[in-house]
Amino acid sequence: MVALHEIRAQYDQNTIVVYQAYAPGIADPAVVHQRFVAPFSFQRMTWIKPSFLWLMHRSQWAQKANQERILAVRIKRTGWDRALKLGVLTNPEPSVYRNADQWQAEFTKAPVHIQWDPERSHRGASLNHFSIQVGISRQLILEYVEDWIVEIKDITPTVVRIRDSLRAGNEAAAKRLLPVEQVYPVPPELGKAFY
Repeated sequence: MVALHEIRAQYDQNTIVVYQAYAPGIADPAVVHQRFVAPFSFQRMTWIKPSFLWLMHRSQWAQKANQERILAVRIKRTGWDRALKLGVLTNPEPSVYRNADQWQAEFTKAPVHIQWDPERSHRGASLNHFSIQVGISRQLILEYVEDWIVEIKDITPTVVRIRDSLRAGNEAAAKRLLPVEQVYPVPPELGKAFY
């Protein structure tokens, strides 16, 4: 049985892959420099998602305005775990917070926001378990850009191939191109984000 709230991702011993969607003006220099540079904004929250299919739903398979390019950003697991440790849920979940006031006080000052949304199938259907997205605020964004990132890869051509295969009714070809995601082992002390 699938747990309702668990992280599924591509990862190895030291790194984890998260996905972000941007306009070409941000994506191209990021790939060239292997870090985010202007016009990427260091003054607003940036959201990273380890679920490929959730981002495909969100970006409409790289067809949504300003989300035409899909980046696979490989980051250090130490950075990812740090984000989880600093994270506060985007809603006052009663099993995590004593009351709404406690949640509001923590949320207001949190450098990381954690949100759970229904996971998606390759056809975009809402599934009965949830996918995590992590919002890194401007207090932590330089650390994300300068220390956590190991590699930035533009995977838009693969996204287009999957999208075209699905449109053509060739689900087998589409599924062969999907990244293999496994349950990510979350250290017990970071469990407050999971309910």
